[in-house]
Amino acid sequence: MTDTTDSLPVIRARNLSKSFGKFRALKDVSFEVPLGRIVGVIGANGAGKTTLLNSILGLGSYEGDLSVLGLNPSRQRGRLMRDVCFIADIATLPKWMKVEEVLDYVQSVHPRFNRSKALDFLARTNIPRGRLIRALSKGMTVQLHLAIVMSTDAKLLVLDEPTLGLDILFRKQFYQSLLEEYFDETRTVIITTHQVGEIEHILTDVMFIKDGRILLEANMDELTGQYTEVMVAPGKEQEAMALGPISTGTTFGKTTCVYKDIDREKLAGLGEIRRLGLADIFVATITGEEQ
Repeated sequence: MTDTTDSLPVIRARNLSKSFGKFRALKDVSFEVPLGRIVGVIGANGAGKTTLLNSILGLGSYEGDLSVLGLNPSRQRGRLMRDVCFIADIATLPKWMKVEEVLDYVQSVHPRFNRSKALDFLARTNIPRGRLIRALSKGMTVQLHLAIVMSTDAKLLVLDEPTLGLDILFRKQFYQSLLEEYFDETRTVIITTHQVGEIEHILTDVMFIKDGRILLEANMDELTGQYTEVMVAPGKEQEAMALGPISTGTTFGKTTCVYKDIDREKLAGLGEIRRLGLADIFVATITGEEQ
């Protein structure tokens, strides 16, 4: 078993880069992920999220230094996969197998798979164990994949748009199961998703990525307290702009300004204020970077 301690980051990247021909998908990315965290990697399509995850999983070459659970993903992927589970945005289970056969296969190849635990999880679903994978709905397929993941004693779980195309009820159940039956202080979870509002309450940390660069890396508790939006009262526009908003817009004909690290009492005199959610912070950061 890989020896992972609090002093050793689960993931450590230094000047990580990846190019496809002349296109640079990752540009000198550096970050660390400690043990026992749930990290959201947020970015638009083409920002580099999947390329980053593929590097972490040892699914592609890269330049720079990358350590995952103390191992080099490119050279030691076999050892790494003993401690890593992955759910992608597309079904990756063999469609020609039956549900029961998939469990047989996983049990035969992964020494840390607990079949009885998987069967207990599946007993709470309506998935027929004798049905072919190709005959399952997308929701059932994700439930089966989740049952396998939750029944495997892995230290790192990587989720790349795991609930894409699923209804809101199932998405909620998915993340509830993740929290209640998988995550603890000995495990680490990396999530990418476009449904930012649905995961912000479970995240401990977040990274914003754009054009292959990390724009922001922060603890969620600290992040949400840093940003404030003001719907500026008429006549206060000049005063509001003088305080240096990171982004501006218009709502209901009024100027809106987003500020970072400015005391709310100081902003209260400008108009109506509110604390931003993660999706709004992401948009403000991206927009501010473009201005």
